Amino acid sequence: MATIHRTTMTPTKLELLTGWLPKQSWYVGDAEAPELVKAGGFRLDDPEGAVGIEFMVVVDATAQEPVAYLLPMGYRGAALEGVPGEALIGTSEHGVLGTRWIYDGVHDPVVMAQLRALLRGEAMPQHQSKNDTPDPTVTVHGTGPDDGFDVQVNRVLGLAETAQRPSVRLVAGWTWPDGTAARGVLAAVAPR
Repeated sequence: MATIHRTTMTPTKLELLTGWLPKQSWYVGDAEAPELVKAGGFRLDDPEGAVGIEFMVVVDATAQEPVAYLLPMGYRGAALEGVPGEALIGTSEHGVLGTRWIYDGVHDPVVMAQLRALLRGEAMPQHQSKNDTPDPTVTVHGTGPDDGFDVQVNRVLGLAETAQRPSVRLVAGWTWPDGTAARGVLAAVAPR
């Protein structure tokens, strides 16, 4: 199980994401500096113990209607080779572990392998801020295929599921700034 350290990160994850998010093609806001609030998420364990894996939901409160985004992230002790430049969210100084390279999880092979394992029922979602604590609110509906498959990560989260629901989907919750709870599809098995 991954250990969650009670320490500082400079800059913080939200500070890094505030600069990175508006540069993404799927960002739907119009603010150059969104007002991000952590709204939910969970962690997965790296079987090798080398990569921290977090699926964070943030809400941009600058929009007229708040918008929720899913930001899968991989925390590494060294730069990841062979990924596009925009995959790097930034670096941060961790109070215990030192410099961490924080990557967009859709470009991190360890993050995506563990997401596939979760969709196959072979990984257990963990609480976002508690050590060794499964998160039963994160659920997988359906059974993922055994062999290689594509995963669609939903970056912009909504309350309504599409009329054509994928056969295998990852569902979790977040909280809107007004305190209202929401649940939605974070990721799904995509047809090839």
